[in-house]
Amino acid sequence: MGKVVVGVAVGVAVAACAVAGVVVGRRVRSRRKWRRVVGVLSELEESCETTIGRLRQVVDAMAVEMHAGLASEGGSKLKMLLTFVDHLPTGSEIGTYYALDLGGTNFRVLRLQLGGERSLILSKDVESQPVPQHLMTSPSEDLFDYIASTLKQFTEKEENVSEFSALRRRELGFTFSFPVKQMSIRSGILIKWTKGYHVEDMVGREVVERLQAGLTRNGLDMQVAVLVNDTVGTLALGHYHDADTVAAVIIGTGTNACYLERADAIIKCQGLVTASGVMAVNMEWGNFWSSHLPRTTYDIDLDAESPNPYDQGFEKMISGMYLGDIVRRVILRMAQESDIFGPPSSRLSTPFILKTPLMAKMHDDDSPDLKEVADILKETFGISEAPLKVRKLVVRICDVVTRRAARLAAAGIVGILKKIGRDGTGGITSGRGGRSDIKMRRTVVAIEGGLYTSYTMFREYLHEAFNELLGEEVAQHVILKATEDGSGIGAALLAASYSSYTVDRVHQP
Repeated sequence: MGKVVVGVAVGVAVAACAVAGVVVGRRVRSRRKWRRVVGVLSELEESCETTIGRLRQVVDAMAVEMHAGLASEGGSKLKMLLTFVDHLPTGSEIGTYYALDLGGTNFRVLRLQLGGERSLILSKDVESQPVPQHLMTSPSEDLFDYIASTLKQFTEKEENVSEFSALRRRELGFTFSFPVKQMSIRSGILIKWTKGYHVEDMVGREVVERLQAGLTRNGLDMQVAVLVNDTVGTLALGHYHDADTVAAVIIGTGTNACYLERADAIIKCQGLVTASGVMAVNMEWGNFWSSHLPRTTYDIDLDAESPNPYDQGFEKMISGMYLGDIVRRVILRMAQESDIFGPPSSRLSTPFILKTPLMAKMHDDDSPDLKEVADILKETFGISEAPLKVRKLVVRICDVVTRRAARLAAAGIVGILKKIGRDGTGGITSGRGGRSDIKMRRTVVAIEGGLYTSYTMFREYLHEAFNELLGEEVAQHVILKATEDGSGIGAALLAASYSSYTVDRVHQP
């Protein structure tokens, strides 16, 4: 009997040891998996590092590339396009003006009534219409007839039309957000279509002529006063509200910037003369590139798999179109290294399934159990049982990617200020060297786009880096001011600003 008891005891002990061994083994494997995941995060943090020293290198590179793009066509990744906008709204504009904003699957028409005092917009009416799918590939006459007929219906709803007559035509600002070679303030040649459009008979043709012909065919007595892109509209809107506005930046789904440049600094157009001595330059800064940008393997893979590899490198690191997908790629890598996200989810391999607004919601989640993060992981990727520490890991990924983007955007803005001598250093002045005795002037940069206006952490990181780069003394003179609807209101304001000019104020030799 004693031997039996001893045998049972030994058996129980052996079983207990075996169970303990299994438990310990699982813990060891779990720790190894977690270490691999933490290693992926550490590698991401290191690759995305934006020290103040590196940001200053990006600032300098931006200013140098701007100078090169102004010196010669093709001399820089920055196109530095002339807009022929040589003066901006002052606030003295009076009357009713219109805008047409065409830049995607919808277009908008807008009517603005101005009271002649700065920032006094008496009324604003806006209508948005989808562009029927078939018109995005039909002949241009069909597309512009549809737009013109919509505009006509919009004007027919007006109650007071007494200010318009045979001597006073309606005037329109046309925001056309596609690649265009601008020829004058009211003309430009379409380089190529994007965003799903493929109207073949338009490529290489003058854009305003086609719209004007559509207006005439539909019996609408309206004249296109200006042709602009959305960034220039944002600059105009910013200047209308604050005369110290010298630059505008859009940071939303895409990103771009424009600013006021001295006409004599635009070397590639020698002899360019403007009445004001300045011109708004459309930088197309999404295509900026420098070896100083902190690029990761995720950026490289995203670029290679995109429809436009080797293009828009800066945009792919800082804009809302791409940030969510960078985060997805990091999570996918972690899921491949470990099973911390549970069973493999095929949705993790779907490009752009994680939209940046959802990423922002996860980043901004301040609930104790990160419920928003859990819900989005489940709904977007099918990850249903992510522990709290895994949710915290996802928030950290969002933070690293967003912080890098915001700080790089700040460096880009400071690069513009450096180029025009508004960063406190004297800047780059067409090869003549900077001035150390420059006196800081109040400077305003208008910023538009949901990434800046709606994403709190992005905005805070941008401001933090901006102040670090400029320093406290200079930063107090520079204001980043959010605007809304530059592509609509700004275009109408420019129509008003140019309505009384019967001859071009810009002359090329």
